[in-house]
Amino acid sequence: MSREIDPQLLARLNARRTSRRRFIGGGAAAAAGLALGSSFLAACGSDSGTSSTTSEASGPASGTLRISNWPLYMADGFVAAFQTASGITVDYKEDFNDNEQWFAKVKEPLSRKQDIGADLAVPTSFLAVRLHQLGWLNDISDEGVPNKKNIRPDLLEASVDPGRKFSAPYMSGLVGLAYNRAATGRDIKTIDDLWDPAFKGRVSLFSDAQDGLGMIMLSQGNSPENPSMESVQKAVDLVREQNDKGQIRRFTGNDYADDLAAGNVAVAQAYSGDVVQLQADNPDLQFIVPESGATTFVDTMVIPYTTQNQKAAEAWINYVYDRANYAKLVSYVQYVPVLSDMTEELEKIDPAAAANPLINPPADVLAKSKGWAALTDEQTQEYNTAYAAVTGG
Repeated sequence: MSREIDPQLLARLNARRTSRRRFIGGGAAAAAGLALGSSFLAACGSDSGTSSTTSEASGPASGTLRISNWPLYMADGFVAAFQTASGITVDYKEDFNDNEQWFAKVKEPLSRKQDIGADLAVPTSFLAVRLHQLGWLNDISDEGVPNKKNIRPDLLEASVDPGRKFSAPYMSGLVGLAYNRAATGRDIKTIDDLWDPAFKGRVSLFSDAQDGLGMIMLSQGNSPENPSMESVQKAVDLVREQNDKGQIRRFTGNDYADDLAAGNVAVAQAYSGDVVQLQADNPDLQFIVPESGATTFVDTMVIPYTTQNQKAAEAWINYVYDRANYAKLVSYVQYVPVLSDMTEELEKIDPAAAANPLINPPADVLAKSKGWAALTDEQTQEYNTAYAAVTGG
């Protein structure tokens, strides 16, 4: 059945999303690189792209599993149900408050292959790629996670980790357009609608390079799945042109919601999960994936190479990837599922979530949603610098 969120919980939920959003895009990768420092990266270069495996005795997983996850990212009773089903004891911590802080905390012990107090963690995709490049993640075996077959095909074969060898998607979300129907007086369908003179001074774009430019690149026939400085610069040039005309009110982080709800902004780049909550108070707000497409972000489950229980970590991922189990997580978290064909299981426990296209998007919407390729530090710096010249960031 549908779950009601009390105001205090909602405030905490929104605070968590705000914190995480700051680190999802390219700025986060840059921050991670700065946290490491160039000499530290160079010292780890010989291990780049490698991962170790943990040799364990045959038989089912057992013992204790230590998980580090984001706050409010787990359904009530889910951990207890896994413990009952598996016989594994779970030490579950909500101590992953944002990617940068977590990385700063674990980078030194991981560089020395010392225990970080977690057998499984849930970084956003860009950080999972960085950890893998440094050689700090174990591979996730197909034998240990047979339910991997339930992952959405677009995520299973994503360019950042084809076949999902080292990162297992946990939750996803869409970066698209939100608009206030009362302010626009019409429906919004394309990126070109952003540049309608009727909305002059009432458009907001994200200040993050990846979130801000990805959907504009798609509208120009390019893709963040295969970016180049040329395709990024073409999108930057369009944003500069519109900004110089006064079309853009401001560049935002996650702080677009108030202006959108008040009608100060008619159309905003937005995150699907935010709009789910905003619509509860303002039914005039709509969220769309532009006809040319939008971008997506993914939080992933990874197994540090310092894990003390590889089998239990894989057993957890496999349990999460059972559709009936995963429906409970989606109903609670209200993000976009990373598993395919979730409608039937969601309808059993939360018909409202199953019917909400922001939580359970139709296949054609997902097909138009593209993820950014894994960027090098050099690409990240180049793209961020080009966009910051326009945004003032």
